[in-house]
Amino acid sequence: MLLIVPADPMRPRRPDPHFAPEARAAREAGHPVAVVDHDALAAGRDLARAVAAVPAADDAVYRGWMLSAARYAGFAEASAARQVTLRTGPDQYRRAHELPGWYAAAAALTPESRWTVGDDRVDFERVRAGLGGGPAVLRDWTKSAKHHWHEACFVPELADGDAAWRIASRLRELRDDDFTGGFVLRRFEPLAGAEVRTWWVDGRCVLTGPHPDTPDELPDAPVDTDPLTSVMAALGLPFVTADLALRADGRWRLVEIGDGQVSDRPSTVPPETLVAALG
Repeated sequence: MLLIVPADPMRPRRPDPHFAPEARAAREAGHPVAVVDHDALAAGRDLARAVAAVPAADDAVYRGWMLSAARYAGFAEASAARQVTLRTGPDQYRRAHELPGWYAAAAALTPESRWTVGDDRVDFERVRAGLGGGPAVLRDWTKSAKHHWHEACFVPELADGDAAWRIASRLRELRDDDFTGGFVLRRFEPLAGAEVRTWWVDGRCVLTGPHPDTPDELPDAPVDTDPLTSVMAALGLPFVTADLALRADGRWRLVEIGDGQVSDRPSTVPPETLVAALG
């Protein structure tokens, strides 16, 4: 396995400090490591130069900052030109990274959701009406603004169209150029306790730990990943994360699925553990 990480912008031959522990763990485990220019990849420019330090490899895993599905496709194409095969292909990345790609397979385990294509209010009103009344959580296809919970994430009552649109407009403003795909409305389900991040390689759960937002917190109840096994088999994705949380009634619920390459590792999970699970 070749591990690819973003370069340090100030010292471009070295790994970005955030991913340096994983790079070091990979080298110590005998895996080669290469760096790429993330800023160039994210901008979609100078792609050949961005990956110029990556050697040929038939199994490469990226661990780095988030890229849009379109930019990841450019990264994969530039890598292929250097005889580098990313373990996760562009279509697989999009399926894991964007909620519409994984929702159908996981619908029974996750809150009911509907989404728009684009940020038009007419389409927003259609999905709002389709979901019905009650509270909801708002996000775009890849990310929420949960740190702005009351102004751009939580919709107290779907029946109040003007209030819901104000929240949607604020989300759109905050996400700015990072806004992806369209609006997603998800029926609100009260959760009890911290989220758990599970890591999956080729359909197997290889690691269970805390969520990066709460790295020192784990629920008292044992985590039940068995219901997700059939979901992961249906998706057929090589490396993903699935965030779980206990609902107030004691049932485990899927909060979201994400591509494992751009899912943050909690500070309390040793980098050696993740590298060993990947390799």
